[in-house]
Amino acid sequence: MTAFLIIFIAALFAISVWQITKIVSLGKAPEPDSDTVEVANDGDNKRQGLYMLLFGIGFYALMIACFVGYSDYFLPDAASKHGAEYDDLLLLTTVVIMIVQVLTQGLLHWFSYKYHGRKGQKALFYADNDRLEFIWTAIPVVVLAGLILWGLFSWNDLMDANTDDDPLIVEVYAYQFNWKVRYSGADNTLGDANVRFIEGQNVLGIDPTDQDGMDDQVGAELHLPVNRPVIFKFRSQDVLHSAYMPHFRAQMNVVPGMVTQFKFTPTVTSEDYKSTEFMTKKVRKINEIRRQKSIELVADGDMALDPYEFEYYLLCNKICGASHYNMQMKIVVESEEDYNTWLETQTTFEKTLANAEN
Repeated sequence: MTAFLIIFIAALFAISVWQITKIVSLGKAPEPDSDTVEVANDGDNKRQGLYMLLFGIGFYALMIACFVGYSDYFLPDAASKHGAEYDDLLLLTTVVIMIVQVLTQGLLHWFSYKYHGRKGQKALFYADNDRLEFIWTAIPVVVLAGLILWGLFSWNDLMDANTDDDPLIVEVYAYQFNWKVRYSGADNTLGDANVRFIEGQNVLGIDPTDQDGMDDQVGAELHLPVNRPVIFKFRSQDVLHSAYMPHFRAQMNVVPGMVTQFKFTPTVTSEDYKSTEFMTKKVRKINEIRRQKSIELVADGDMALDPYEFEYYLLCNKICGASHYNMQMKIVVESEEDYNTWLETQTTFEKTLANAEN
């Protein structure tokens, strides 16, 4: 360790001496009129301006190529009521940013070439210009205020916990590395819960003394009735997770020791979403890739890959540990009738306690 420190200090000293030498040589440089490699001349300025222009052109060409080449990775239409508004807000924000970015950066690269330094030419200098300053201050203020207000209204809709529209109350419970779902039963009211009550069959820590929790039902899949508002309440057993439902444009941190929530209305059933043109093409493309991969696997003596079928999924969007990548839960959006039929097959907490005692 001592030897390493000595070498490191010696290297720093050598770099310092080299930098001081360069500073001294620059101080002794000839007048700017002379044609030397240390001082930029008209040819150097023109060349650097051209490089700047070519870099800008290449940057925008690459940006357009990425938009076109990665278009298959864009999310399809949203499957929730608020999702369409969310996508419109995101699209408008992107358009505004792109317009400003193209104008400012494009002009920067063009001006670097058009007005590169020339011997004997001085740049026009404004000490101040009240009109220009008003324009470039007022326009961003108005645009940003509009985007922020729109975003706040959208956020308030998501976080609105009122029950005037008869929402379904569902708890999503996160733990390393899986999810559990608790349905609020016939009374549509979740019972109290605390990790201190976790024992045996009581995997979510439902309070056994709270009568509101007796008809709660715990499931391993998230089933939702289409076109009915859902209030999600989130709890974490261990570390920080993030409930991410990309097709519904919904995400919320799941924080240990507190309950977070949001609300949305699913608008497209799982079966209808599978049959959309976008998803049909995507599934076909994925299965072709898997088919080609399966040929290689079978040739090496391994099993072929199963065909891919689209499903909605709840994912964890926080790196919560070694198996974070596999922390996902299937979401099924179905008709109210199919949802009620499925819910009848789920065991209530009261029956779970009775079975545990027996």
